[in-house]
Amino acid sequence: MKNPRALFAFPILVALTLTGLTAARAAVAAPAACASLTQLKIPDAAVSIRQAEIVPAGPPPAAPYGPPLEGALPEYCRVSGVIDERIGQNGRPYAIGFAMALPEKWNGRFLFQGGGGFNGSVLPPIGWQAVGNEFALARGFAIVSTDTGHTGAVFDGTFFEDQEATINYLYRAIDKVTVLAKQIIAIHYGEGPKHSYYVGCSTGGREGMLMSQRFPHYFDGIVAGAPAMRTSYSGLADRAMAVALNQIAPRDEKGRPIAGRALSDSDRQLVVKSLLAACDAKDGAADGMIFNIKACGFDPATLVCKGPKSDACLSQAQVDAIKKGFAGPKDSRGIQIYPGFWYDTGITAAGGVPGLLSGPSSILPIDYSTTLDLDREEALAVTPIAPLGDTAAWTQLNSFSSSGGKLIFFHGVSDPWFSAQETTRYYERLTADNGGPDAVMKWSRLFLVPGMSHCLGGDAGLDRFDLLDAVVNWVEKGTAPDAVIATGNAFPGRSRPLCPYPKHAHYRGAGDMEKSESFECRE
Repeated sequence: MKNPRALFAFPILVALTLTGLTAARAAVAAPAACASLTQLKIPDAAVSIRQAEIVPAGPPPAAPYGPPLEGALPEYCRVSGVIDERIGQNGRPYAIGFAMALPEKWNGRFLFQGGGGFNGSVLPPIGWQAVGNEFALARGFAIVSTDTGHTGAVFDGTFFEDQEATINYLYRAIDKVTVLAKQIIAIHYGEGPKHSYYVGCSTGGREGMLMSQRFPHYFDGIVAGAPAMRTSYSGLADRAMAVALNQIAPRDEKGRPIAGRALSDSDRQLVVKSLLAACDAKDGAADGMIFNIKACGFDPATLVCKGPKSDACLSQAQVDAIKKGFAGPKDSRGIQIYPGFWYDTGITAAGGVPGLLSGPSSILPIDYSTTLDLDREEALAVTPIAPLGDTAAWTQLNSFSSSGGKLIFFHGVSDPWFSAQETTRYYERLTADNGGPDAVMKWSRLFLVPGMSHCLGGDAGLDRFDLLDAVVNWVEKGTAPDAVIATGNAFPGRSRPLCPYPKHAHYRGAGDMEKSESFECRE
């Protein structure tokens, strides 16, 4: 049986035309074929191609987040345009912006590059997330990215005043851009993609989950990292953590808590040192990383001072604040509103996205609150639009899985914005609702990344791993990812296997502890 995901868009391709250039000629001369895409007409679709030009081989644009990947990009045709341009609420212009990269040496595959935050801009379609050290574009993927229907800063939510812009952001834009991108690929290359993939993290992870849930035949393989599920509740968990620390923090001249000062630098160092002493070696290797996170029984109460406060202990108030924050928010009945956070080596990280015990993020507002009504805040978190874009409750994926779809999750254990326990909770429910672990492991796996912050980075994590290659091999060769090798700048020269949950990397007891081959995946 032919791949339904490769064929679904083609009944309408007979209606597509290229003014002045046929699809047969499009494959002859790359510059002419690229430029001709500005004349693309799609009946019954409000699409405007604004630019189509050849980008010569050379260095990649600056990476949108994190350190740049290695290597140059090949020559490619860059196509950009808009869908459904209109004037919306309060006279504000809206459209679904997109950009495509069509490499000269195409490998026959299509990749949708997921977004981040509230999106709002069209990032370079180069395929940079969860790809190890080589851009997806350099491997020959045709790639698309989108702003999901509005423009603005990454956390600018003013577009929510417009109904259509909201719906586009939550899920509809991904659908429209996917269909259009496959049509453009078919026109440009004379044939559609043989396989289609989606890779994203944070909002992009949520988008990937949505595609598996609402559009199960669009993508053969999906990689969803640190998915932004139940964002109102995750934000509440972060506020609860901040409030717990604010309550014991010193005050400024206005009587406000000084964010990030509830613990001193030496206090934070003590927490991590004690955490490692309790949990580091439970994976067989005392190496500054905690792979056997579920066996970690660290309790900050062991650090309470037995006498006056010193650098070698914490006050009872500090311990109580840490335990309360990491336990996650609970309502007045004791019911968990959002999962807690694991104690991990990145909880005191200072660079990039600060750890949970390091103070406020540089891109989130400082909250001076010292009280929090969790019952009230929980009620406010239930907004009318939340169910439209949320992915946490939907685990019925038999259409996706039965047609050969593969779904990979990953999440940094030190993620301070979205708890890795939330993704683990979803995966466990997914497993329970779809036949149990043995059945689900045939088409979906979760990889936890110790020490990694939100999507990448972290002071003590290995954040370079190639899950795109893993999902391609799973889809096209039937080779399931029993382990994925990770490296990173935090530990130069070190490699470790990331293992599918609930397994973890465990030292074999012999061999170089800096090399992944000295570790195995264990329950």
